[in-house]
Amino acid sequence: MLLIQRHVLEASPRPVEEQVRLRVERRMFLKRRWRASAEDGLEFGFDLAGRLHSGAVIHRTEAVDYVIVQEEEPVYEIRLANAAQAALIGWKIGNLHFPVQIGEGWVRVTRDLAVTQLGEREGWVMSEAEVIFNPLRVTPHAP
Repeated sequence: MLLIQRHVLEASPRPVEEQVRLRVERRMFLKRRWRASAEDGLEFGFDLAGRLHSGAVIHRTEAVDYVIVQEEEPVYEIRLANAAQAALIGWKIGNLHFPVQIGEGWVRVTRDLAVTQLGEREGWVMSEAEVIFNPLRVTPHAP
């Protein structure tokens, strides 16, 4: 097992054929200590000083780069018609304390029964997708 404390490179300069993926769910990027195995079976232990990000190289050999990759996850994508609707949707989802990702004309939120029921009750047009979910990074009770 290799112990990783920080990434080696922000991204791999090598072609995809010379990269070995270590796929992890989004929540693992929030942890400091954890373990995982790459696609080729090489085991890694993590004792991190700071957060990793998807696409970072965590180990290099002469032949390959080991790249950590965030897995896709199921989300709802809600299309926004105008600023007033965006504010209302943000407020209502925020009251449920769900993380959101905001883009140009849309909001993504994790797929959950509470969000499903809220969307149905409010009449929102929600589509389902499997994507790399990158919610806003906010700290509760920040000054």
